[in-house]
Amino acid sequence: MIGFIGGGNMAEALIKGMTSEGMKDILVSEPSEEKRTALQKNYGVQTTASNTGLVKSCDIIILAVKPQIMDSVLSEIAEFVDKTKTVVSIAAGITLARLGAKLNTDKLIRVMPNTPALVQEGMSVISLCDCFSGKEIDTVRSILMSIGRVITLPERLMNAVTAVSGSGPAFFALMVESMIEAGAGMGLTRDDASALAVQTMLGTARLLDTGMAPGALRKMVTSPGGTTEAGLKAFAERNFAGIVDESLQAAKKRADELGRTE
Repeated sequence: MIGFIGGGNMAEALIKGMTSEGMKDILVSEPSEEKRTALQKNYGVQTTASNTGLVKSCDIIILAVKPQIMDSVLSEIAEFVDKTKTVVSIAAGITLARLGAKLNTDKLIRVMPNTPALVQEGMSVISLCDCFSGKEIDTVRSILMSIGRVITLPERLMNAVTAVSGSGPAFFALMVESMIEAGAGMGLTRDDASALAVQTMLGTARLLDTGMAPGALRKMVTSPGGTTEAGLKAFAERNFAGIVDESLQAAKKRADELGRTE
């Protein structure tokens, strides 16, 4: 049985993907009775309010809790985690070493998914303990593939992954939000500005997904002396690339901080 400690948005996205692929035998531990009822009704999963009860019943345990409460959850379940259990963390910044220091199993997997998983368009990155040799990794990969794409990278890159793809949806959303506000300021209705900005973002993503380089697409759209060139010049004057780099560095730094043992 596969268990989720925490029934929030990311856990629900994973559960939605799993059940849509016919995966069953899912148990969710969640303190909110309202949330437990909704998960049971919407996805037909079993629920409980007991983290320790879930660990006793499940072979694969997915820790879907906020980094700030991870240590308390680990302390609570540690007694019931043995070497037969596979533990997967989807919390930002929490290292495999930090999990291993609390739990008596070598079957540890760290995953950074992202919010587009809610519509099965997620990007998930896996890192795992060097000593991991179990077939459970195939099950975990199948779970993640039910919500989008999956790649495996060394753990030393995971906080950079968190900055780019974990926090990335919020950064893209800020860009779209700003375009909507600017469009409305030019006289467009907010609905029309939203339709224009969102579809343009979707279409651009589709083009880039064909393998087209971002620089090549930018050049394709930009005519000498044209409107796009004028807009790109304004970005350059305000060091847009520097702002993006600074934002991602700040996100990575925070992921580094969350990973340190208090």
